Amino acid sequence: MLDDQIRHAKRQFDLTDPDHQRSVLELADACLGEWAKLPRIDRDSPIEARMAWLLADSRRWLSQQKSPSSVGVVFAMWGEENRLRPRSAGNPHGENSLATKLRQLEWATRDTPVTWHVYAVDDGCPKGSAAIAAEIVRAHPLGERVTVISLADHLPAASGPLRKLESVDASRKGGAITLGAMQAIADGAEAVVYTDADSSVHLGQLGLLLRPFLDGGAKVVLGSRRHPDAVLVKDAARWGVGIKVLRHMQRMVGRAIFSRGILDTQAAFKLYESQALAPILADAEIFDFSFDTDWILAAIESGLAIEQVAFAFIDSAAESASIAQGPMTTWESLLFGLVRAVRSRGFATGDAAAMAAVIEEEIEDHRDLERIIDRLPTELRDAEEADFGDPEIMSPDALRRWLRSLRAEG
Repeated sequence: MLDDQIRHAKRQFDLTDPDHQRSVLELADACLGEWAKLPRIDRDSPIEARMAWLLADSRRWLSQQKSPSSVGVVFAMWGEENRLRPRSAGNPHGENSLATKLRQLEWATRDTPVTWHVYAVDDGCPKGSAAIAAEIVRAHPLGERVTVISLADHLPAASGPLRKLESVDASRKGGAITLGAMQAIADGAEAVVYTDADSSVHLGQLGLLLRPFLDGGAKVVLGSRRHPDAVLVKDAARWGVGIKVLRHMQRMVGRAIFSRGILDTQAAFKLYESQALAPILADAEIFDFSFDTDWILAAIESGLAIEQVAFAFIDSAAESASIAQGPMTTWESLLFGLVRAVRSRGFATGDAAAMAAVIEEEIEDHRDLERIIDRLPTELRDAEEADFGDPEIMSPDALRRWLRSLRAEG
């Protein structure tokens, strides 16, 4: 029977459909019930079956735990007024995302010694995501396990990790995640997990992050959508051919990260041990979308043990804040934030320093990136994933000349 369930599992997953959310957990439970003789599930299996396998693996490990542990789960909210609410005729992209996260966490940790608390942090949302989240929390049976926070209420800060954040308008996710992590640590969480406000990451996978932390001693666990066992559904058409240029620049500047095989720096499924994260937060300077890379660089600088794990990610693009705010605005934050981070942490040497200079001197803002995104230099036309960041493929000087040629064209 399980063979049939796997064979006929869904080949598409709709984040807005509660039946899909129920179905994948039912299949995960079925996999758990026959784990010892589980049929083969591989990259050719239906998406739902591959997700169910990861969920079952997570739940199975969690159910075997004997010692108590506590986790703070943090996410930032900006423009989440629709995804927080259920799907309806007037809200076609609604995911009921907060309530969905609570159900997922409850399923994963039921009858285990692992406890959790969710920190939903409003990042200056113009549509009042905090008020919407608070309304949901008041009506939910697990509402006591959620704290809703507004970043604006904690700024300006005279001291502490937020002291260098001028205002809520200067934060783009990083400030909210920092605040949520601060509160989780203050509340006694042993580890901080952060994710996105949407339902793209099923939090039933919590055990996948906790296992290397509790069993393997990792201080930082990074979810990777590039892992061969990962499940990734994402619309590649969101970017033009020039995405190769942006990734080439990013990989070369961030060589300290990418040379270690850490390729998915922006995945919103990461765990940091609280004691390891506290000094990273204390030294925080970057509060935009590039805070991920700054934290990873800080972990590398401190010599922390870092592990990567596969997980399932279903893109929730329709209401994405990065799309609403402008994808090239997001890439502007990523590149310039990465440059600041590698400089401040002493990783701007050699080709990394040369490419950092190209970015600072040849790119003024997102408008220059918009000029790039649909263009591609000859050197990168046939470049594959492994080629990005290699100065032998395209050097910083060659990229500088190409950028100047584009500017000359007007």
